[in-house]
Amino acid sequence: MRNILVTSALPYANGSIHIGHLVEYIQTDIWVRFQNMRGNQCIYVCADDSHGTPIMLRAQKENITPEQLIERYSIEHQQDFADFSIRFDNYYSTHSNENQQLSDTIYNRLNDAGHITRKVIKQAYDPVKEMFLPDRFIKGDCPKCGAPDQYGDGCEVCSSTYAPTELKNAVSAVSGATPIEKESEHIFCKLQNFEDMLKTWTHGEHLQSEVSNKLDEWLDSGLQEWDISRDTPYFGFEIPDAPGKYYYVWWDAPVGYMASFQNLCEKRKDLSFDAYWDKNSQHELYHFIGKDIIYHHALFWPSMLEGAGFRKPSGIFVHGFLTVDGQKMSKSRGTFITARSYLNNLDPEYLRYYFATKLNGSFQDIDLNLDDFLLRVNSDLVGKVVNIASRCAGFIDKRFENKLAANCSEPGLYHDFIDMGTTIAQHYESRDYGKAMRDIMTLADRANQYIDEKKPWVLAKQEGMEQQVHDVCSLGLNLFRVLIAYLKPVLPDMAKKVETFLNIKPLNWDNYPVPLLSHSITKFKPLMTRVEKEDIEKMLDESKQDLQKELPAKATGATPNTTNSKQGSGDPIASEIQFDDFAKVDLRIAKIVKAEHVEGADKLLQLTLDIGNETRNVFAGIKSAYQPEELEGKLTVMVANLAPRKMRFGISEGMVLAAGPGGKDLWILHPDSGALPGMKVK
Repeated sequence: MRNILVTSALPYANGSIHIGHLVEYIQTDIWVRFQNMRGNQCIYVCADDSHGTPIMLRAQKENITPEQLIERYSIEHQQDFADFSIRFDNYYSTHSNENQQLSDTIYNRLNDAGHITRKVIKQAYDPVKEMFLPDRFIKGDCPKCGAPDQYGDGCEVCSSTYAPTELKNAVSAVSGATPIEKESEHIFCKLQNFEDMLKTWTHGEHLQSEVSNKLDEWLDSGLQEWDISRDTPYFGFEIPDAPGKYYYVWWDAPVGYMASFQNLCEKRKDLSFDAYWDKNSQHELYHFIGKDIIYHHALFWPSMLEGAGFRKPSGIFVHGFLTVDGQKMSKSRGTFITARSYLNNLDPEYLRYYFATKLNGSFQDIDLNLDDFLLRVNSDLVGKVVNIASRCAGFIDKRFENKLAANCSEPGLYHDFIDMGTTIAQHYESRDYGKAMRDIMTLADRANQYIDEKKPWVLAKQEGMEQQVHDVCSLGLNLFRVLIAYLKPVLPDMAKKVETFLNIKPLNWDNYPVPLLSHSITKFKPLMTRVEKEDIEKMLDESKQDLQKELPAKATGATPNTTNSKQGSGDPIASEIQFDDFAKVDLRIAKIVKAEHVEGADKLLQLTLDIGNETRNVFAGIKSAYQPEELEGKLTVMVANLAPRKMRFGISEGMVLAAGPGGKDLWILHPDSGALPGMKVK
């Protein structure tokens, strides 16, 4: 028996699970279920990643504590996973005593060994919110290729990485203000101390070959010191010897794997933490992750473990991203599908099976083609697998009192099915589920072909052919039993229904070599219905409706949404305000007297607005939707009593209101129905 500990990357406790996330958790769950069917002890732990600035800011926005926010998402995440039959031995949170103690232990050991250093650095600082800005909360133009609207840590267009201070035309995604540079002492891990170890370890069959080759690019260029601290305010664990400094979320997030397992050990006395995490452990440890976090798991994490005297992973299994109908998931097209939107409309085992047909053990992206999804599920699961049982069960029920025949009429055929188990097991072990599914469906075709050739419905009408009918249908159900055993890691709910139908103990990988003979079964009940196109359309419609619920009106100018950031259209509605709060906002009709480009800014237009008794200067992030000449002489609506704000390009004396998801779909013009500049909007 193998002793195996398995983890998936920790979902962030700041949003709902979507079908892109589910690729990883379904892939992992299938592998864990397969190992347990083989008689191995395979333990699956996970947790919510519960720290960081985004969670702190989201909680502030909703006027709740970070603890309340992460508890809410923990409940939601665990329900979604359970409804997709993703079965954890323990699901925890990185905001736990175990995680803090382990994070401190690793830090202290690395510090004592000389792997930690400190130095003063310059960082982007939001002068309005009075906080240092994480890389992902700074937006601007890429310093390498000039692409606009890029995050502070890397460009999605040219894939360059850089320091956030290198961004051009940078703005804070929190307040919209121009960041300033401010010095602060930070704590660093000397990753370069682990280069030799990493060069050996990354080529020690712990990773897919394409992952090892990717890591060589970073290792060959030399590793830099890794900043592992963040300044207050921050939601996380304070570093023991550094008041006001907190562990960067990527320090304590992977430690969450250890903490979740330690929490499980406290509940189960048959498990030993040291047996799995001691540096001399002979047990196996595997991480399933997406290709976007290779650096963190295959360079940072092994270095932390090595420096602290813990064991390193036996393997890290990397998968690709999910596209839908060949494109990135899109909220506007309804293909940004949450787990709950899917569950409200479709059977979760449809998706488990479809993902299994696509996964092949590499980190290539996989595509959810919705037309193919419908055809594949209906053809394979309903038309082939379930069809075997439905064709045979009726005869066994009506003619033989639900009792199978006493002999196996085609032992050669049955053993062909059994013999394929070795090959299929190898596919599961290597995570090449696509090959496993193809082999299983080939067997399903053979079973249906056998039934078609024997034609029990014809034999049943012929005198003296009762035994042949009994033999054919009994063998058909025995072949069906083998297929369900092979599919059980993918379709655990269907397998449970089949175990009830066949009146058998839970299927394992070794308890079906002998066919069921003279065995009583129960009355057959439908196991799976066909996918209907209408159900897919309902799911897409629900996803679009979810977008509309989330889509707020945007304000442009010297405001938090000036940048039209990628978070914009996905932001939840802000917490409620009272009517008296809203009444303080003075909305006025404004005539756009002049509109012009702002030198050095890719998103801003400078507007001169006539509000009746005066003119105002406003910078508005609407350049993606309008050319200056389109605007002059038109009416818009502005917030007239907003305090002026100094920007890099000058003083902005108000806010122009806009609505839309951003880009070219941004609307600021007011219909001219007799409105005059300066008129109040009520």
